[in-house]
Amino acid sequence: MDTVQISMFGQLGDAGSSNPVDACVRNVAQLHDEGFRRLWMSQMPYEPDLLTILAVAMREVPDIEVASGVVPIQNQHPMQMAQRALTVSLVSGGRFILGLGMTHQAVTEGMWGIPWDKPVRRLNEYLDGLLPLLAGEAADATGQIVTTRGALMIAGAPKPDVYVAALGPQLLRIAGRRTAGTCTWMTGPKTLAGHVSPTLRQAAADAGRPEDAVRVVAALPVSVTDDVDGARKLAAAQFSMYGVLPSYRAMLDREGYAGPEDAAIIGDEATVRDRLAELKAAGVDEYVGATFDSSPEGRARTRAVLRELDD
Repeated sequence: MDTVQISMFGQLGDAGSSNPVDACVRNVAQLHDEGFRRLWMSQMPYEPDLLTILAVAMREVPDIEVASGVVPIQNQHPMQMAQRALTVSLVSGGRFILGLGMTHQAVTEGMWGIPWDKPVRRLNEYLDGLLPLLAGEAADATGQIVTTRGALMIAGAPKPDVYVAALGPQLLRIAGRRTAGTCTWMTGPKTLAGHVSPTLRQAAADAGRPEDAVRVVAALPVSVTDDVDGARKLAAAQFSMYGVLPSYRAMLDREGYAGPEDAAIIGDEATVRDRLAELKAAGVDEYVGATFDSSPEGRARTRAVLRELDD
């Protein structure tokens, strides 16, 4: 089947009461053993530090690539972000991908006391400092919001690709001009085809970059199941907050979805195959599957189908 590259999605919170470092190592090792090439992992504001744990996991598990999906930028200076990302890249031998995001106003202002305004300027100024440092160069970027000056000494660290979690047109254009692409969540095929992919690729073309210089990575919940109604109810409950957060609510509305359960890929093997083909037609280069079945057997069935489709 000619389909998108298939990766898996993970969360440190999946560890439950277990040690999150040990749980992450086990998860990465299991996916590696099952044949997956890449794992994307989220960073929630109340969880342990993702990049620290990934350094441990990638030292323990060979070959598989791991991406942060995503680390927020508002509470970390570009030099600190570059320092941490290059360290993980060094530990992993270049298997780390840095996914960045703007997080949400409720987190930025409510938890950190950092202004939410001027996100476009903030992201541009952040990349002004970050990208040279990741490339092993000195940064000299004076900004209104973010200023970065200086260089790092991390010999031998491969430059990690940078993705931006961009949904709006201005952030998509920044991603298209300056990064390896975008990673989306709760965004359906009509929006990916009519908004995300063309905006990203046109920005890349306008900047003189080849079309294949940027990629669209789309993450969506998935369940291969015979109990479609039960899975839809579970998705509605488990992902309910994405139906109210403004950025994701806008994507659901653009698609015509009532809630996250409509965005989720749910059904038997043939249904999942058809939905992934739809994503391919929408310009998606990589699909990230977030399994959510309540049983280990159900999640294993879903992973097995996704792995087969990635052959």
